Amino acid sequence: MQDLSNLAEMIARHTDGDGVLATAIPRLSLVRMSKQTEPMQGLQQPALCIIAQGRKQVLLADEMFEYGPARHLIASADLPITGQVVGASPDEPYLSLKLDLDLSVLGAMMLEIRPQPISLVPTKSCGKALCLSNTDPKLLEAALRLVRLLDHPDDIPFLAPLAEREVLYRLLRGDQGEKLRRMLMPDSRLAQVNRAIAWIRQNYDKPFSIDRVAEEARMSTSSLHEHFREVTAMSPLQYQKQLRLQEARRLILSEALDAASAAHRVGYDSPSQFSREYRRLFGAPPIQDVSRLKTGPAAYAPASA
Repeated sequence: MQDLSNLAEMIARHTDGDGVLATAIPRLSLVRMSKQTEPMQGLQQPALCIIAQGRKQVLLADEMFEYGPARHLIASADLPITGQVVGASPDEPYLSLKLDLDLSVLGAMMLEIRPQPISLVPTKSCGKALCLSNTDPKLLEAALRLVRLLDHPDDIPFLAPLAEREVLYRLLRGDQGEKLRRMLMPDSRLAQVNRAIAWIRQNYDKPFSIDRVAEEARMSTSSLHEHFREVTAMSPLQYQKQLRLQEARRLILSEALDAASAAHRVGYDSPSQFSREYRRLFGAPPIQDVSRLKTGPAAYAPASA
C-alpha cells in the first residue's frame, strides 16, 4: 500500500491539471482527472495501465471492465473501447499511468526468458485482448522506479530502458504473461487475429470481404469469426464500423468537416446510415456530439489508461 501511495504522489506531482501528460520517458504517459467523466471512445493500443488512485470503467463491445488501485489492465491488441472515470474528486483525483508496450523489447525478452514450469504457470488467463489482473507488489515496485526517474531527468536516457525492461519482465512473469507470449508468436491465434486487425485498420475506409481478411490472418473464415470475436468481443465488420465512426468523429472535430463529408471520407455511402450508427455509438448525432465535446472538454477523459 505504501508503494501505491508513493505512486499516486508521484503522478500527482508530475501532472499539472486534468488531462494526459506525455512524459520525458518514452512510451510513458500520466493521467489526472479531478472529477468523474462522461464516456469517451478511443482506440486502445497494446499497453499496461495502472491506476494509483480512483476508479475507471472500460467498455469493450458489450463487456465492461472496471478497475482501481488494486488491479491493472493489459491490452494486447488495438481495440476500439469506451472509457469513463467513475471514481474521482478534487480531493482525491483519478491518477494513473499508461506504458505503451514496446513489442520489439518484449519479443527479445521472450526469447531470453526461460518459460516457467507448467505447474507454476497461472491457470487463470482471460481470452480477450483486454484483461484485468491483480497488481503484484513486484510489478508495482518496478512501475514506481520507472516513474521516479521523472525526478532525475539526466538519468532517464540511461536508466529508463532498464526500469521499463523490469516492468516488462514482471508482466511476462505475471498471470497474463502467457497471453503476451502468444501475441508475439507468429503462429498463435492472437497473432493471427492481430494480423487481421492490422489489415482492417489499414483498409477501414474500403469495403472488404471476410475471405480477404481471413487470407491476411492466415486463418479459415470460420476460425477468423470465432477467434476474432473471442479476442475483441466483436466481429470484423463491427470492428471496422467502430474505426470508421471514431475517425469520422475526429475529422468533424479537428478538421471541421461536415457530417456528410466525414462519412464519405471514412467509407460510408449513405449519410443517413452514418448518422444512425454515429448516434448509436456516441449517444448523439454528429453536430450535437461535437458541440458537446467542444464546450465541455474537461468532462471527457481519454478512453485509454
